[in-house]
Amino acid sequence: MSAHKQNIKQTPASSLPLILAGPIIRHVDNGQLVVWLVTSEAVTIEMSCYEAEECLGGTAFDNDHGGYVALGAHAHLHLLTFSPEQTFPQDTWLSYDIGIKPVANDAPMQWLSETSPELMYGEAKRPDFIIKSRIDHVLHGSCRKPHHAESDGLLRVDDVLATAREADADIAGQPALLMMSGDQIYADDVGGPVLLAVQQVIELLGLPDDPVEGLKNCSCGKELRGSDNNFYGRTKLLPDDKASATLRETFFMGASKPVFTSANADNHLITLGEVLAMYLLVWSPVVWRYVDLDNVELDQEKRARYQTELPYVQSFVEGLGRVQRALAHVPVYMIFDDHDVTDDWNLTRGWEESAYGQPFSRRIIGNALIGYLLCQGWGNTPDKFPVDLLDQVRDVLEHDTQQKHDDLVDLLLKFRGWNYSLETQPKLVVLDTRTQRWRSEYGEGEPSGLMDWEALSDLQQELIGQDAVILVSPPPIFGVKLIEVIQRIFTWFGYALTVDAENWMSHRGAAQVILNIFRHPRTPKNFVILSGDVHYSFAYDVRLRDHEESPKIWQITSSGIKGTFPEKLLLIFDRLNRWLFASHSPLNWFTRRRHMHIRPRRPADHTGRYRHQRLLNGNGIGRLRLNDQGEPEEIEVLWVDGQDIKFGAGYERDWH
Repeated sequence: MSAHKQNIKQTPASSLPLILAGPIIRHVDNGQLVVWLVTSEAVTIEMSCYEAEECLGGTAFDNDHGGYVALGAHAHLHLLTFSPEQTFPQDTWLSYDIGIKPVANDAPMQWLSETSPELMYGEAKRPDFIIKSRIDHVLHGSCRKPHHAESDGLLRVDDVLATAREADADIAGQPALLMMSGDQIYADDVGGPVLLAVQQVIELLGLPDDPVEGLKNCSCGKELRGSDNNFYGRTKLLPDDKASATLRETFFMGASKPVFTSANADNHLITLGEVLAMYLLVWSPVVWRYVDLDNVELDQEKRARYQTELPYVQSFVEGLGRVQRALAHVPVYMIFDDHDVTDDWNLTRGWEESAYGQPFSRRIIGNALIGYLLCQGWGNTPDKFPVDLLDQVRDVLEHDTQQKHDDLVDLLLKFRGWNYSLETQPKLVVLDTRTQRWRSEYGEGEPSGLMDWEALSDLQQELIGQDAVILVSPPPIFGVKLIEVIQRIFTWFGYALTVDAENWMSHRGAAQVILNIFRHPRTPKNFVILSGDVHYSFAYDVRLRDHEESPKIWQITSSGIKGTFPEKLLLIFDRLNRWLFASHSPLNWFTRRRHMHIRPRRPADHTGRYRHQRLLNGNGIGRLRLNDQGEPEEIEVLWVDGQDIKFGAGYERDWH
């Protein structure tokens, strides 16, 4: 018997519920409401919007509307866009409803109270939300790994939204938006139970079994699932040649990083079907009902690893109903970081040459980008994505060939439209720090700048003339100096990949340009930077040295939603950073931020707090409240254990 054997539970399509995932509110402004939804059948849809019980209008979608993509035989994605005849009212409660009617039969239209009654808070008839005239309240976070040991931080989003709907609540309690700043999925670090679920969902929904090039004895997804190396052994699928050995060292080396990451690269998602299944599994509890996590046979070593991960995944699944409810009640914006595609994505020029030079790894990256486009990026700013690009995606999903798939991957790798901005008050600017890299001139192993000259020039033009801005940079612009120094030392010795040496200060050119943007005389006066990536949380006040009219800058980092840093190691880093880079330390003048004045904020009292703590380590979601000028009034992290931990202003002696 094969070491990985699994028998897929056969479920007739007729037993699947109409809604598999969603609805998720995506882009919202006073002229547009965008909702993401996946159904199990081809359907016609009606969507209506209400203020109290007054219908503000509605629109109908046929089974081949402009936001429709057939993901598989029993998975149909809909990006629904409703634009009212008159603009939506702001700063008041609105609600929406979605009616669904299968094309294949004469069943009546079913609305959300019938298809998904569990989505509602209290006695509500429909999901509700508020379009804020200014951003006064933001939830934000990153890094959500299903098989991480602790609970899901998105459960605290559900808590916040439930509280905002209590009878005596003010509209200020409803967040203007939820910003997810990277690693919404972990395509490269997949627990065994999650991979099993992914593959059962592919069979259940008829998701694509796309061709795979460059593997031994595997030419498509179905053959991959039948391989002895399917679970915990995918690096062994590469041919035994020099090029494959190089690829293993770069693309699949996550497991050899003992300090900064702990990756399960041996279960890396490969096919497009696997990526699409992963998104359905992280946004909704529905398809998990058809998954049998006991239906797998592994050898003793792999079984032990699987059993360790299993309770964490089961706990994750138990909370997904609340996550699905939360995402239906607040506008959600997203941007990728590396794990949405693969660890260390585009970290160095050498990494790019190795990964993009091999058809196997190039296809993995391309499949992750297709999944990101459909399940994250498209909903941020739907009008930004060309119709011909989406038509090409549809063609690959419906009539896939090796050449069509490769052509689409080539197109997505050249696409420069992943970043976006919202004309809100204050303006929200979301950076793509992954696909517009400033490649190092000093060597193929040197870290690339997170954005190139052209992208940074465009950013500066975007910021000029704004009074206040919220800038979303997945990696912090102002990080922990000690950790950045350690990364720099490893880079000197040629081990940039070993310590994820990708921070804004790691590349001289990119660092100088981003810091000069803050020094520009027409830069915003209030500058809030939201970040994630690092698996711990902190907040800094930042000012220019020797400038009487310095902009006010706040670096606010919230990470992870479901993922933490090694606890003892972070404690050591926190203390050493405070000692080595104190206000009087000459070491500050050897950093690229020597012209910036930085003061760490202090987290309030909480369980496990230690003296002089600056870095918080725990699963949760960040919360930011802003005043009318776009200045933070309250910065806090909402932990899954119920603790709400505020970052108070540091002391004057803390400036360094």
